[in-house]
Amino acid sequence: MSPEKQEVTVEVDGRRLRISSLDKVLYPATGTTKGEVLHYYAQVAPVMLPHLAERAVTRIRWPHGVQDGSFYEKNAPQGTPSWVRTATVPTTGSRGSSRNGDTIVFPVVEDLATLTLLVNLAALELHVHQWTVGRNGRPRNADRLVIDLDPGDPAGLHECCQVALMVREALAERDLDCRPVTSGSKGLHLYAELPGRMRSDASTALAKEVAETLQKQHPTLVTATMTKARRSGKVFLDWSQNAASKTTISPYSLRGRERPTVATPVTWAEVEEGAEDEEGLRQFRYDEVLDRVAEHGDLFGA
Repeated sequence: MSPEKQEVTVEVDGRRLRISSLDKVLYPATGTTKGEVLHYYAQVAPVMLPHLAERAVTRIRWPHGVQDGSFYEKNAPQGTPSWVRTATVPTTGSRGSSRNGDTIVFPVVEDLATLTLLVNLAALELHVHQWTVGRNGRPRNADRLVIDLDPGDPAGLHECCQVALMVREALAERDLDCRPVTSGSKGLHLYAELPGRMRSDASTALAKEVAETLQKQHPTLVTATMTKARRSGKVFLDWSQNAASKTTISPYSLRGRERPTVATPVTWAEVEEGAEDEEGLRQFRYDEVLDRVAEHGDLFGA
């Protein structure tokens, strides 16, 4: 058996798992291997798991590395052990029954063993909804609101930081505090905890209201329109990720980009610096994120 395909058995949280292909390179540009990816997730788990807990997880898998194809996986993978918690959710993402009675059986990542199990399948990206799952296995109403700041070329993270300050002010006017997270791709995500749980259609409407208000106030920089052709040089405030069926990359998740960047919680001081200076804020690699956690702890949970 080639080194790339060799398997080892490890014990994680009292669970025995078979881990394979530790030497397989998943990020050719940096030579980052599957073993290094697994190590990153094990190291970041103490701050990441609280933000995955009670949330159904959609994964994007790159079995042959980021240079090759990927696919979304929502259902728990075939052969998932019985000890993995799951949630059965209507395919529509609605709170009632789906039109055809179809459901998705999502995994819920609440421990390092489950996280390791999924990452071993080359699930580099972990995406979650803005709602949680109750102990009865049913989706609850949304407990947070998210606005995804997505820049259209030639706009970039610098412009996202400028718009983020506007969004922070707009949410504060609605008695909501938000926290910034770099997307690990091009943009920035802003999360606001809701004072009480809210139906996803209501939180979506709230996010859309904020986006459309800022579009009217700053039409040359902000757009609330999804049409990509109208985003050039502007920052799209994607309010739609609050819909019940939509997901957002989890804080601390790797991205399946050319380099192993991470959705990284940052401070508002860093965002303010990024708004002033084009080089003031950038996307962070996984090793830098571990250094940041060692120095600052969990900025997203602070």
